[in-house]
Amino acid sequence: MIFKAFGTIVFVENYDACIDFYKNTLRLEVRNEKENLVTFHVSGSYLMVEKGGIGSKHEKSREQNPTVLRFDVKFLDEAVAILDKRGVYFVDKRLAFDWGTIAVLLDPDGNRIELGEINETSGSY
Repeated sequence: MIFKAFGTIVFVENYDACIDFYKNTLRLEVRNEKENLVTFHVSGSYLMVEKGGIGSKHEKSREQNPTVLRFDVKFLDEAVAILDKRGVYFVDKRLAFDWGTIAVLLDPDGNRIELGEINETSGSY
């Protein structure tokens, strides 16, 4: 089977705040916009943010949301500093594992987002 594209859909409760976060804070480029969803370009794939989820003021547990959005970057500390200046709250700014280094932040609905430093030892390399 030949797939034309790969995307991830995140259902959110705090729709306007989440759209603002992905568009203006993370600065993802809008690919498509409909009445109840916005699709963003993400490095050859897409992230769709759609109404209809359940938000949380805190990080959702794996039972509530077993998916993590991972954005790989070349220089983690630089990406964290940029987002820090934009007012992003980080759960952890730097966590080192044998498979790589990440930073953890949340979207306005409590969905976990990780920035991963991409290199030859990264799990996603």
